[in-house]
Amino acid sequence: HLALALLLLPPGGLGKPTARQERARPGAAQHEDRPGFQYDHEAFLGKEEARSFDQLSPEESRERLGKIVDRIDDNKDGYLTTEELKNWIKRVQKRYIYENVAKVWKDYDLNKDNKIAWEEYKQATYGYYL
Repeated sequence: HLALALLLLPPGGLGKPTARQERARPGAAQHEDRPGFQYDHEAFLGKEEARSFDQLSPEESRERLGKIVDRIDDNKDGYLTTEELKNWIKRVQKRYIYENVAKVWKDYDLNKDNKIAWEEYKQATYGYYL
């Protein structure tokens, strides 16, 4: 998943460009989506953020990605390290997990007692088949 993050960074290193137009790299070739691209996209951005990126123009996408790169740069030194990328992906994934649990909890906690019994889980997952 770090490969996607590295693909999204400018060639020549992880340094943050000093001028805004350098970040967008005018004339840069578009990347090709390959198998697993959507999964990588979601791992780096989070599911909801990835979905919103899919609706943006290439220019808007580059601009928003530049803002995200600024947020990833924890020590604000203008460079991204692999540790900063790992920490970013962990934060995004943790947020996704918590949001997902909150969304589906109500579907599994059928009697609304803030506990999920095995019977509730089976019914919510498999319905009346078991």
